[in-house]
Amino acid sequence: MKSEIKFRKATQDDADIIWKILQQAIERRRRDGSLQWQNGYPNPETVNSDIQKQIGYVLTENDRVVAYCAVLLNDEPAYENIEGKWLSDGDFNVVHRVAVSDEVAGKGYATEIFRRIEDFSRQNGIFSVKVDTNFDNAAMLHILKKLGYTYCGEVYLSGGVRKAFEKLI
Repeated sequence: MKSEIKFRKATQDDADIIWKILQQAIERRRRDGSLQWQNGYPNPETVNSDIQKQIGYVLTENDRVVAYCAVLLNDEPAYENIEGKWLSDGDFNVVHRVAVSDEVAGKGYATEIFRRIEDFSRQNGIFSVKVDTNFDNAAMLHILKKLGYTYCGEVYLSGGVRKAFEKLI
């Protein structure tokens, strides 16, 4: 049977599975030796806030939630103070909190969620996607390189330095 993969806005009904997926991703970061997400963020309040603000999105396979992210339009104050230079200064979507469930980890779903975000952005007339990650998040750094994101510099977020990337689409 062919899988049906969809990208859609998260609803309150998704909150529990989203939090479970985020907990799995937090644990994967810890096992990989990354400091990212090891300080109580993200948490269930983050998930509920994302859903209420309508910025939470899920990737589903045959209607089962397998990945999560937040997509914000022009809304990351930390990005105004980049040590470096963005590729563009027009409208952009910011990607935060990308997480994939353990059952599909390593099977290309994080890459797929970025492809869906890029499609979603283009459909809404947004031609830039910006994202940041920890210097020690090897999995995300690999995905960003593979998908053609350009390293633009460093931003300060959540009390730490993050590598900042942009892709013009």
